[in-house]
Amino acid sequence: MNTEVPQPHTDSRLADFFTELENAVGPKAVLTASEDLAPHLQEMRGLYLGDAPCVIKPGSTEEVATVVKICARHGMAVVPQGGNTGLVGGGIPITSDKAIVLSLSRMNTVREIDTANYTMTVEAGCILQNIQMAADKADRLFPLSLGAEGTCQIGGNLSTNAGGINVLRYGNARDLVLGLEVVLPDGQIWHGLRALRKDNTGYDLKHLFVGGEGTLGIITAAVLKLFAKPRDRVTAFAAVPTPAAAVELLGRCRTISGEAVSSFELIPRIGLANSIKHVAGVTDPLDQAYDWYVLVDLVAGIEDGSLSETMMTVLEGALEEELILDATVAASETQAAALWRIREAMVEAQKHEGGSIKHDVSVPISSVPDFLERAIAAVSERIPGIRPVPFGHIGDGNIHFNLSQPVGADRANFLARWDEMNEVVHDIVVSLGGSISAEHGIGRLKVQSNAHYKSAVEIELMKKIKAALDPEGLMNPHKVVD
Repeated sequence: MNTEVPQPHTDSRLADFFTELENAVGPKAVLTASEDLAPHLQEMRGLYLGDAPCVIKPGSTEEVATVVKICARHGMAVVPQGGNTGLVGGGIPITSDKAIVLSLSRMNTVREIDTANYTMTVEAGCILQNIQMAADKADRLFPLSLGAEGTCQIGGNLSTNAGGINVLRYGNARDLVLGLEVVLPDGQIWHGLRALRKDNTGYDLKHLFVGGEGTLGIITAAVLKLFAKPRDRVTAFAAVPTPAAAVELLGRCRTISGEAVSSFELIPRIGLANSIKHVAGVTDPLDQAYDWYVLVDLVAGIEDGSLSETMMTVLEGALEEELILDATVAASETQAAALWRIREAMVEAQKHEGGSIKHDVSVPISSVPDFLERAIAAVSERIPGIRPVPFGHIGDGNIHFNLSQPVGADRANFLARWDEMNEVVHDIVVSLGGSISAEHGIGRLKVQSNAHYKSAVEIELMKKIKAALDPEGLMNPHKVVD
């Protein structure tokens, strides 16, 4: 991997281009100094380092449209970028491309909150956590929640169809948007900020751009769905004998609670042990070690004690039938946060265990136990001593199947087998009717894998859509479909 920070371009042929951009957005919004470019040119895992003559930070949708038109005239590609927290290189310009980075960070206004319609209209550069807080202040809930919510931006969340911990109850980002404002590859603005839950007037165009990763246009604003704010939440941490028991427990939680489950996370012992070892403040909630655990949240609109009773009913019945081996229920918000800290700390803890080969995959919930058994056996056969750390959103079938290097192994040699491990894991995923990217997107990382596993018909349809909307290939080139 090239780790040298690219220097700004000094080609005199760019002078007219820069002048036009500065006239459009102001000199302060056109960044060319190497120290200003660097944070926008490297993906957070360090897998990709890009190159660009400048980073543009427009302040309005109209300025975005003008920048796109200028770039089109100069044959300059545009790579939209939000908080740059993506994990597949989707917001990094490929060095061989003639491309600028267009950052939406200045477009961070909450334009409107309509509490009666349960909607919020926001600009693409709004940080996710700020949106959550604005909804909360209005006595509403915006349920999208993920690890990077303190820095990621809603435009990027929508462009990658982000998932997170509440998908089971509220859906992916795609399910949380009603309307979009989008700058198209020719600089036209699609004013699609409709706040309607029913609009049966033809193709639902917003879904081309949600999950499109900026390859078809640039999302500049969105109408988001809001929900009633839960008044009660109960969190439990339970040891289960097997992943199959976890799936059975999930079904019982959903049935007995009347679909009150908001999160249902799978945690392996190695994940908990790593967190205890490397992350301050993480402790084992149970008296002894078990192979598998689940973290469960139930939520309700009223606080009358019934939710705690429901959780206890589920756990007591599961304990009698040996679906769980032990459990603890948080008695306060502080205790609930401590249980969730275990889940959050696993990502950080893995960094201290050497190289980690990561997979963001999904299978039907009923197939999760089969996937785990087959995948763990397959990677262990290929690399003796490998340490699988499978965790995540078992409630929606999304498993982060991460692989830590064998103890004492050479990190570089282990990571050099990334593609090999991808093939092993992805073959099993696809054989079970699953997806090789559950919530992180395709970006640069999975373009070839996506082309390999998707049907020829699907890839051809995607290419036709790309060619129809972006015939010059100037919108985030070489991402999603190449």
